[in-house]
Amino acid sequence: MTDNITLDILTRDPSDERPWAAFAACVGEFGPKFFPQTRADERIAIAICRTCPVQQECLDHAIESNERHGVWGGTTERERRALLMGS
Repeated sequence: MTDNITLDILTRDPSDERPWAAFAACVGEFGPKFFPQTRADERIAIAICRTCPVQQECLDHAIESNERHGVWGGTTERERRALLMGS
């Protein structure tokens, strides 16, 4: 069952729920970097976010949907949690 859910997430068109995602700097080859396994990968993802024209929309989405994994809008899960606690 988990495989079906994973496959659905990977094949779903992000523009269905996040039309801004089509313009994101992470589209394509960079995708896996946004679920980093190391600090070095995390820094690469955040650097890519800095060039992204939809960074704020991405961050807003991550906060609204309580994304717990990965780099979204130039923030790590820990940084997003701190942002929520500060509001």
